[in-house]
Amino acid sequence: MMLRRELLKASAAAAGLSVLPIGARGWAASNPQEATRRLVVVFLRGAVDGLNLVVPHSEPAYYAARPTIAIPRPGQTGGALDLDGRFGLHPALAPLQPFWRERSLAFIHAAGSPDPTRSHFDAQDYMESGTPGRKSTPDGWMNRLLGQLPGPHSSTSAVAFGPTVPRMLSGRLAVANIPTGRAANRPMAIDRPLLNAAFDQLYAGHDDMSLAYKEGVRTRAKLVADLQEDMKEADNGAPSPVGFSTDTEHLAALVAKDPAVELAFFDLGGWDTHVSEGSSEGQLAGHLKPLAEGLAVLAKGLGAQYRDTVIVVLSEFGRTVHENGNRGTDHGHGNVLWVMGGPVKGGRVYGDWPGLEEAALYQNRDLAITTDFRSALSVVLSRHMRLGRRALATVFPGAPPAPAAVAGLIGIKHSAKTKGI
Repeated sequence: MMLRRELLKASAAAAGLSVLPIGARGWAASNPQEATRRLVVVFLRGAVDGLNLVVPHSEPAYYAARPTIAIPRPGQTGGALDLDGRFGLHPALAPLQPFWRERSLAFIHAAGSPDPTRSHFDAQDYMESGTPGRKSTPDGWMNRLLGQLPGPHSSTSAVAFGPTVPRMLSGRLAVANIPTGRAANRPMAIDRPLLNAAFDQLYAGHDDMSLAYKEGVRTRAKLVADLQEDMKEADNGAPSPVGFSTDTEHLAALVAKDPAVELAFFDLGGWDTHVSEGSSEGQLAGHLKPLAEGLAVLAKGLGAQYRDTVIVVLSEFGRTVHENGNRGTDHGHGNVLWVMGGPVKGGRVYGDWPGLEEAALYQNRDLAITTDFRSALSVVLSRHMRLGRRALATVFPGAPPAPAAVAGLIGIKHSAKTKGI
């Protein structure tokens, strides 16, 4: 016979939610009149090639190492979109250029996890737990972050887009997750009247388990209702677009209806480009274009809420400097981290760039890491989410201090104009 705790987990899974009892504090509604500082994390699973995203076009070594997949210099056919004379943007990321120009988009190059693993599984686990090299960490750093933010929280304070709660958001605090794309408002098992009635009867009491179940059902109903209304208004008789833009549009709509959403998470796959990576066009470009479009849709859809939002894009590690024999790249080390939003002091490539000359490479093959990803994120959490030193140490235990090269990443809020971009 199933234990009640197991039944609760089953009912939460059926509702498309992860709802854990967190006490009365977790079920109180946030004041919608207060400005909510918000963090959105986009995780690119598979190790994206940062050198072809933010291209070091001023370095001859880059072109020598990549005879067929390098992005041409700015001004050439299919060339990089120049950022600062040293670095350029992959042309497929053109939808993000306006945010660079209005200085709400920045990059941190030569960033990543200090752990040397080249295993996707381990590297993702370390980046999601926030404890590189330690496999025993039970929770994700975004769940610990939620616990350090001033409450009270609702069960929609943290939302993950996907079929399950990711490692980064797993832990003792309640997190809502919703399916992606058109599946976001598709009926699920818990929506069946007979099953719903059975669980309602089982959890009719006022104990923690029953309260958690009821909150999960309410959250599911609220999210589905909001998404159905948004999709109906946006469709205007035409089918909705499929992909990342659909999901970011949903998040923007949820934030508009529930400004108390503090944390959100997306993950996207398909970045493991061992074979036929392509240059300005091809496999990588085909993934970057919808990514850029989705981020632009999110920024525009947030409207005034963009002023209080920071979006971080990261991946578990980078790729080799030299292309391989299959016109692709293999597992590497250093990468580029993206930061976007109203509080971002953008229009700059941050970080201590080590260069791509052979003597500067990590293990003679990879871009070296000069900024620990936890240090960069700590700047976001301290300056934007207003975490103190003790809270930061809880979220990222043992993280080194932020280097001077990224200290100025987050400034005071500015009126980033996204209308018409």
